[in-house]
This record gives sequence, C-alpha cells and structure tokens, in this order.
Amino acid sequence: MPAMNRHIFSHALSILLLAGIGLAQTTSDAKQAANSADLVKQGQQLSREGKQDEALALYERVLQSNPDFLEAHLASGAALDLKGDYAAARRHFSKAIEVAAPQDKSPAWRAMAVSYAFEGKPSEAVKYEQQAMDARLAQQDFAGAAGIANEQARYHLEAGDLEDAYNWYKKGYETALRTAALKDADKHLWEFRWGHAQARIAARRGQREEAATQVAAAKTALDQADNPDQARFFPYLTGYVAFYAGDYKTAIADLQKADQNDPFILSLLAQAYEKSGDQDRAQEYYRKVLAINTHNPTSAFARPLAMKKVAAGS
Repeated sequence: MPAMNRHIFSHALSILLLAGIGLAQTTSDAKQAANSADLVKQGQQLSREGKQDEALALYERVLQSNPDFLEAHLASGAALDLKGDYAAARRHFSKAIEVAAPQDKSPAWRAMAVSYAFEGKPSEAVKYEQQAMDARLAQQDFAGAAGIANEQARYHLEAGDLEDAYNWYKKGYETALRTAALKDADKHLWEFRWGHAQARIAARRGQREEAATQVAAAKTALDQADNPDQARFFPYLTGYVAFYAGDYKTAIADLQKADQNDPFILSLLAQAYEKSGDQDRAQEYYRKVLAINTHNPTSAFARPLAMKKVAAGS
C-alpha cells in the first residue's frame, strides 16, 4: 500500500476507533442514567410505603455514582422532610436547584418551599415560590402563576399571617384573570377559589357573617363552573369554617365528606375530635396523616403536628 494511502487508512481507522469509543461511552452513560432513574423510582415507592431509610439508601447509591443526578436529590430531600430532618433535606434541594437546567428549576424551587413549610417558615418558603411564579409569568402562563400565588397565600394562612394570605390570594385571582380568552367556566372556577380563600380567612379572623357570605359566593361560583372535580373542595371549605367557628360537630361531619387522602383535611378532623374530647379518634386521624407519605404543602401543614401528637399519645 502506498505511503499516502496508508496514512489515509490509518487516519480513517483512528476516527472510527474514536467514534466507537464515543458511542460506547454514550451507551454506557445512557445505561447508567437509566439504572439511576430506576433506582430512584424504586426508592420513591419505598418512600410512599413509609420506608424512608430504605429509600434514602437507594438514593445514596445513585448519588455515589452520579453526584449531580437531579431526581435523586429531589427524592432525597423529600424523604428527609418526611422524617423531619429539614436541614439535611434542604442541602439536597439546594443541590437540585444548582444542577437543574433553567427549564427544570421550578420543581426544585417549589420543593425547597415545601421544605420550609414543613418547618413552619412561610417567609422562607415564599422566596422560592416567588422564583417559580416569576418563571411562569415570564412565559405568560398566568394560570400556572396564579396557582403558585395561591400556594404562597396558603403558606401564610396556615402560619396565621392573614393579611399576607389575603393579598396573595387576591394576586392569584387577578393573575388568573389575565389569561387570554379565559373561558367562562374557568373564570367561575377562579371565582370559586377566591371566595373559598376569603371564607377561610374570614373564619380565621372570627368574622362569622363574612365567612358565611363568602361560602355562599363560593357555592354560586362552583355551580356556575360546572366542574365536578372541584366539588370535593366545598365540604372542606364548610368544615374549615365550622372548625374555626368552634362548631366541631359540623366540622367533623363536613370534613368527612371531603378528600380523605388529603393530610391537611385529616389533620383538621383529628383536631376537631381532639377539641370535642374524643382523644382516641383524634389519635386515629393523626396516624392516618402519617400514613400518607407525600411531599407537598398539605403534608407540610399536617405532618409535623401529627408527628408530635402521635409521639405524645403513644
């Protein structure tokens, strides 16, 4: 073979070998990512079953081989919050925010907000919610931004900061109405949410007549929205209002018609039974709260109290 041809052949062979190495590396990386994702899914199932230490062991295996694996950090933080180890949880959420691509930061911001809510620090939680809301507004996703505003409002409400809760709920309602070509049914849905919020705030302020007025307004809007999926939120509202009015019998009856997979509703039921003098039923419902292993605002509002009550009652 002439020298020139040998050179060309050798160069071509080198390119093929490098391409093969690159392909093998890409295949290996893809397999590692798939294995990591599978381990995270297994861990999340264990977490749902309340086996947080076993879940965390799987997440640690993932992070040992891939320290920047976003889903493992998010899942680790959630499991640690459910255990009550909030500082450790936030280290993982901080890392998740750091490694997430710009379009993936919103779930990490909101997970961090939930972590602060678990510890009863709404002022810290809303700093992260605000970033997620700003991202939605930049995309002109007004409904999504409104939902986040309502979430911020609820952090303030359940912490007893009623004025900020009102302002954020109002901002959520007004933001939703900015949606282009908003359908009447959706407008009525946001009217329902706004009335729902005002009724709960009035109840917390001890304004019984105003609470009743807003409950009626919420019911009218709900009927006009004609959205069966939202109907389950109405007995939650009437039960909430009754609870803060001190009518625990009505609160129990209404809350039992609400979503029994919502930890916050179960926590309200537990508190209503407790205030009615039925400690056994209260403990039963606090234990039900702890059986639901979810990382979201409703769990953040309910789980820490349930942990204290069950520990004190055992």
